[in-house]
Amino acid sequence: MTPNRTAAAAVTAVSALALVLVGCSSDGGGQTSTGNTIDGATFTQIMGADPGNLDPQMSAGSALFDLSLFAYDTLVSVNGEGEVQSQLASEWSLDGLTASLTINDGIVCSDGTDFTAQTAADNLNWVSDPANESAFLGAFLPAGITTVAEDDTITMTLSEPAPFLMLGLAGLPMVCDAGLNDRSLLASASNGTGPYVLTEAVPNDHYTFELREEYAWGPNGATVDEPGIPAKVNLRIVGDGTTATNLLLSGEVNAAQLAGPDADRALAADLFAHESTAVAGEQWYNQAEGHPTSDPAVRMALTQAVDLDELANVITAGKGGPGTALATVDPRGCTFESVPGSLPTFDVDAANAALDEAGWVRGDDGVRVKDGTRLSLVFLYDNSLGAAATAAAELAMSAWQEIGVEVDGKQQDESVMLEALFGTGAWDISWVTLNVNSPDQIVGFASGTVAPEGVNFASIDNADYEAAVAEAIQLPGAEGCSIWQEAETALFTAADLVPFANTTVHMFGNGAEFDWLGQTSPTSLRMIG
Repeated sequence: MTPNRTAAAAVTAVSALALVLVGCSSDGGGQTSTGNTIDGATFTQIMGADPGNLDPQMSAGSALFDLSLFAYDTLVSVNGEGEVQSQLASEWSLDGLTASLTINDGIVCSDGTDFTAQTAADNLNWVSDPANESAFLGAFLPAGITTVAEDDTITMTLSEPAPFLMLGLAGLPMVCDAGLNDRSLLASASNGTGPYVLTEAVPNDHYTFELREEYAWGPNGATVDEPGIPAKVNLRIVGDGTTATNLLLSGEVNAAQLAGPDADRALAADLFAHESTAVAGEQWYNQAEGHPTSDPAVRMALTQAVDLDELANVITAGKGGPGTALATVDPRGCTFESVPGSLPTFDVDAANAALDEAGWVRGDDGVRVKDGTRLSLVFLYDNSLGAAATAAAELAMSAWQEIGVEVDGKQQDESVMLEALFGTGAWDISWVTLNVNSPDQIVGFASGTVAPEGVNFASIDNADYEAAVAEAIQLPGAEGCSIWQEAETALFTAADLVPFANTTVHMFGNGAEFDWLGQTSPTSLRMIG
């Protein structure tokens, strides 16, 4: 993907599921092995899609996010309990509209140069500049922040309160000076402070990293001077879940993220495993002018026409359930459930009535028409989601056709979908899941500047949501969770956004152990035998 908003969207992906946002974490629970550690080995992990352009601050797509973790660090880390810990910064504070972080001494980039407080400030100011169209602005880094460096300290001045600022900074990769000065260097190589350096990039096949033995500034002071840490990391691109499972079970690869029946096969083999809850189904409508889905009646009818509980069961292959909230990924800033009781109920008669009242009249062929325009919609869904998602998409399209909607379903790969969502706008309904840690990370996607200038790719304009957000953002951390819940409810009751399914995602290891909370923690990797 090229470094612009049209091809590099501010969405990341849980590779076995869909497009998501997740914050970094330094540890998480998993099964414990009794195997002995092996030094000097290669760790091979499967990624479900190719990351495209490797600039870590342009796209937060899952594949790039997973890859970037090996070569780039963040200013702070967050553990499985949601506690902020050190990484590039040793100290941090947030007081009103001012945040300060002290950068550790002795941090060396992969090209041998020093990473300084000025480097950190330059990173934050680059991401903060809307002209650069970074995928992380508004999601991991609130808009309107300016940063200055003095000696070993950076001071961030916020334009408004940011209750989950440190959680966001834990997901924002830092680039070294050479990459900041020439972004083209980052397209196919790495220039960071991480524990590994990229040595080979073969798009759509694999990416290989080699260990930096001097690395000693990882999460909470982690180093790579530990038994069993791999000398090389190989990330293989395998889009098919069945193939990924076969490679994992055979021992040809050491890690793969699986869901549904594929996960069942791995669980039966009693492999090392982590599990996490993730959003598996989230329906967005293009509300930009000229699209039929800009009509609230159409959005409401499309939502009411489908049995969302049945849809959740199908898309998760019976392994999940209805949606709960927008933020489901641990560690979470808020733990409320905003979805139950908020979404419009399944009612085909009401769906038909809504379209009738809005002037959408059935034609002789059964397709509704209004002012000479057919109710014809383009529906996009990810081709990496497997047979269960295909079945769910067919179920939804059948239900929409029953109420007089002509649907052109398009199963696309991640890069094509992102180009449509953030570039061409050639879509009306999309299944794109944003799995986030805190409710503020959704704000830019559900309000504000629309794509391609902003990340509000669905052109959502919900006054009740924006009013609640304005109130919640003034409250520190979890104190505002009840207001954040009201904000999300406003989106769901209006059918502006429909999170209809959650599922359990498993990350498996074979011949390797590691911490995982949405992504593999590189310094936790241990090869075993």
